Amino acid sequence: MPVPFQHGKSIATSGVFSVRLLTLICLMIMTVFGFVADGGAQPLTPASPGVAYRINPGDELDILVWGDERLQRSVRVLPDGTFAFPLVGQVVAGGRLPSELERIITAGLQPQYRGQVPQVTVSVKNPSGFQFSVIGKVKGPGTFTPGRYVNALEALSIAGGPSEFADVGSIRIIRKNGLNLQTVNVRLAAALKGSSGTLTAADNPQIVSGDTLVIP
Repeated sequence: MPVPFQHGKSIATSGVFSVRLLTLICLMIMTVFGFVADGGAQPLTPASPGVAYRINPGDELDILVWGDERLQRSVRVLPDGTFAFPLVGQVVAGGRLPSELERIITAGLQPQYRGQVPQVTVSVKNPSGFQFSVIGKVKGPGTFTPGRYVNALEALSIAGGPSEFADVGSIRIIRKNGLNLQTVNVRLAAALKGSSGTLTAADNPQIVSGDTLVIP
């Protein structure tokens, strides 16, 4: 009969429309919450840790021996890379990790305790010892304390970049090596001229505390 047939068709059409509408709503919700991206949910990738910081002369350290307020100190590392600590004596800190200093101080305190030495914590309060200089034809030459590790290109940027007549093909680093000076060549000319090539570690070396970046 015509009437039931039309009624049945209307119900079927309504059901299909409802399913499509529900599917569309679900897709919209999933898109808003980030579940539909590149075909599915993507797990968050944790940030890669940076290079572990090693102590430099001039750094300020906080040292805590838990439960013993007499041994809580803020110390500054001397130019020779050492500092004095009660009951331990002179501690060589230059070039070491804070965790290495914790073990050294713990071992030095052991004779003063019958049992286990309380936990020792060493933290860098102020990394003011990590310094480098930029001289020559740059917009802002000087000595800088960035508070983080930088490479040659970043150091040049901190100094304001090269000036108009700088010879960017002859940039070099003068590095202290004991009582001697070492020259490290830097190849930034292509990058500074807008080349899309990839810089290698040899082209763009890391700056070491005490380095002088020279832009002729």
